[in-house]
Amino acid sequence: MKYVKQFGVILLVTFLGELLRIALPLPVPASVYGMLLLFLALLSGILPLERVRETGLFLVEIMPVLFVSAGVGLMDSWSALQPVLLPVIVIILVTTLLVMVVAGHVTQWMMKHAGRRQEP
Repeated sequence: MKYVKQFGVILLVTFLGELLRIALPLPVPASVYGMLLLFLALLSGILPLERVRETGLFLVEIMPVLFVSAGVGLMDSWSALQPVLLPVIVIILVTTLLVMVVAGHVTQWMMKHAGRRQEP
């Protein structure tokens, strides 16, 4: 029953994100609004982490399974994807490298600043 309640909380936040998408005239997906709302609720303490921890961990564990339908959709639309395959591959490689470099620099910066904060 604990998992059902936690999943219900996550679904409620997702629903609020959907409402925000309808209310705000911005080109932002509802899932992004939902993740932002969940992050802010956890950060502010409005929603304690214990209320969603186990279900969140479970969803992260099964995440690869959730991408199967997207892969099947790509295979189904192969004829539309084939003419633009090279540009898509280049974009994927460039953005992946960019994300890796930025994430590495941000992590190093955070580790350096966290070490300064802990020193007496």
